[in-house]
Amino acid sequence: MAYQWLVMRISEENDRRKKEENTLQRLPTALDEVYSEVKDCVDEYKNSFGDDSVDLQRSTGKIRVVVHGEKEARAEVVTSPKIPGFQVDRGVGGEPLMIEVGLLPGDKLYFRDLERDQYVTMEDLTRRILDRVFFPKLNE
Repeated sequence: MAYQWLVMRISEENDRRKKEENTLQRLPTALDEVYSEVKDCVDEYKNSFGDDSVDLQRSTGKIRVVVHGEKEARAEVVTSPKIPGFQVDRGVGGEPLMIEVGLLPGDKLYFRDLERDQYVTMEDLTRRILDRVFFPKLNE
């Protein structure tokens, strides 16, 4: 005899597992999308401050931005299956920024800052990754 609550919970857990699996499969392409936007920002920064002012590197599961100035600054975006999403280390001390990645209908992505419990746009995300690294002497 199957209890109704148990059947319902099994169904919910199956849905959760499927959603998590789909999100994990989508993480590499989500990182590619973030890389593309970060690259646009880096290119704009280079246009203003010179080609040697910043380096952008992409490897499996990671984006690294290194800014050369009075002090070298860096930011790293690394995929984190535990979240699932990204861990952003901006090299300025403090805790890393944890960004949850999720799927919306139509295979679209959402990004959520876990610390602030706040959904963010791609513009907000690129700012949170790059602002302190590009402009450490300016207030946020």
